Amino acid sequence: MILIRKILIAGVFLVPFLAGITPADADIYRYVDANGRVHFTDTPTHGRWDMYRKEGSAISSQHHSYLSIIRRCAKSYRLEEALVKAVIKVESDYQPHIVSKKGAQGLMQLIPETAKSLKVNNPFDPSENIRGGSEYLRRMLDLFNNDLELALAAYNSGPSTVQRYGGIPPYNETRNYVKKVKRYLDHYRQSGDTLL
Repeated sequence: MILIRKILIAGVFLVPFLAGITPADADIYRYVDANGRVHFTDTPTHGRWDMYRKEGSAISSQHHSYLSIIRRCAKSYRLEEALVKAVIKVESDYQPHIVSKKGAQGLMQLIPETAKSLKVNNPFDPSENIRGGSEYLRRMLDLFNNDLELALAAYNSGPSTVQRYGGIPPYNETRNYVKKVKRYLDHYRQSGDTLL
C-alpha cells in the first residue's frame, strides 16, 4: 500500500514534467477523502483542498501583472490602490487559485454566493476576481459610511455580523484581519507600486 501511494505521488509530479509544465506553473493542492485516499489537483473545486506545494518563482513576476488590473479596478470603484493591494495580500498573498477552508476563492477570496451576486463567473481569473472584490469592498465602505475598519470587518465576517455587533465583531480572526490589512495599507502607501 505504501509503495502504491509513493508511485501515485511520484506520478503527480512526473506527469507535469512530461507534459512540459514546470513546477512554477501551478500550485498543487491535496485532499484526503473519507476513505483515506489522497487526491491532488492544481485547480481546487471545494474548500477541503489544502495547499500541498506552493507555486515557485513565477509568483513575484505575476504580482506586477496585477498592477494594471488593480489600478483599473481601484479607479472604477473609487478605492485607494494601496487598499486593494493590502486586501489581496492578506486574503491570498497574491495566489490566484487559492481556496480557503470556508470555500472563499481567488486573489480577493470571494465566497461563491458573493461572487455570483457580483457577476464573477470565474473567481480564479485575476481580472474578474479583483473587479468583484473591489466592487464588494466599495459596497462595504458605502454601507459603513467610509469607516475603513468596519468595512474591512464586514469584508471578512459579513456586513450582517458587523451590524449585529454594532462594530467590529469580537472574533480574533476578524480583529487580526483588520489590523493586518491596515498594516499592509500603510506599507503600500509608502512603497507605491511594489508588491510583497
